[in-house]
Amino acid sequence: MQISKDILKKRIGIIGGGQLGKMMILEAKRLGLYVITLDPAPDCPSHSISDEHIIADFHSESAIRELADKSDVITYEFEHINAEVLEKLEKQGRVIYPSVSSLLSIQDKFLQRTKLNEGKMNIPAFEAIKDLDQLRKYADKNGYPFMLKSRKNSYDGKGNFLVSKESELETGFKALKGDVQNLMAEEFIDFSMEVSIIAVRGINGEKVVYPIAHNVHQNNILDTTTVPAVLSEDLQTNIQETAKKVMDIFDGVGTFCVEMFVGRNNLIYINEVAPRPHNSGHYTIEGCRVNQFENHIRAILGLPLGSTKLLHKSVIMRNLLGQSDGCAKTEGIEEACRQEGVNVHVYGKGESKTGRKMGHYTITADSLEQACGIDSKIAGIIKTTGE
Repeated sequence: MQISKDILKKRIGIIGGGQLGKMMILEAKRLGLYVITLDPAPDCPSHSISDEHIIADFHSESAIRELADKSDVITYEFEHINAEVLEKLEKQGRVIYPSVSSLLSIQDKFLQRTKLNEGKMNIPAFEAIKDLDQLRKYADKNGYPFMLKSRKNSYDGKGNFLVSKESELETGFKALKGDVQNLMAEEFIDFSMEVSIIAVRGINGEKVVYPIAHNVHQNNILDTTTVPAVLSEDLQTNIQETAKKVMDIFDGVGTFCVEMFVGRNNLIYINEVAPRPHNSGHYTIEGCRVNQFENHIRAILGLPLGSTKLLHKSVIMRNLLGQSDGCAKTEGIEEACRQEGVNVHVYGKGESKTGRKMGHYTITADSLEQACGIDSKIAGIIKTTGE
């Protein structure tokens, strides 16, 4: 029992106070844990439930050191942060999960691909691009279409450019600011389905994986997640084993998301790895025995991991994206709450921006048809706009 008492006295520092950080805190609070948030926004979603909030930039070395001084373990809700400072702190004995080595590898898409390639994972062919001349040579050698990507600081489709013909080479290079940013070119995968899987690894190497999710994107932003994905048993096994291997490759501790393409040839290609809870794992809150956020907290504290069992035959998660700019106003919640099996999550962001993730809702049902029927009733009714 002494071990449990010591664990529950630990203070958790979270870099990032958005919706992912907020959901981590909600799970930490069920265990009575003390949580400090670092985020530059005074009114970020995590602010109201944080025990302390350090208002500072994500790259501020002094602020990150202050967070470290106040915390027993540090984690983060997104990967575009000052990993160099965290690396110094880790060498000084600070506890940071997921590890800084995994963060450094994943932050840079080229390094991420290199690590996966060394681990013999199936990924799209890729190449670093230093200048426009090299980009032209790549196109001459590999043909069209292909993806041009920023190596760092890109998410939700930002930093990606599909090059379909020669006239788009210079356009794509300029759009991604290739003269000042490192880029990479990547094979275009003609896929039949986009899927993701949430995997969690404990300090002692214990691993659990969640049911596989089928994701649909609109304008490069996740629109819906449907679970379980309709896949053959062989493909499901392949995806689950791939996720476990990825955790080992990055020596991950905590929750990771592995996004994959199912190719037309039924081959699995890893697209992205995120060292944190993920938008496509929100369905686990109502859909699974122990959700991704609770298992993340368990993992970084050294507690046994919980069951990832799906509690319902079908689950749909739909993002609520800002439809206009201005002071956030969410409509249609009353109608959504009338529907059995619907749970609405509003993140508490004061400002709506077009395409910004403002919330989501989850539908749990006894069949996919039933879930889709409920979704069709409320998809156009509940929305967030700016006033």
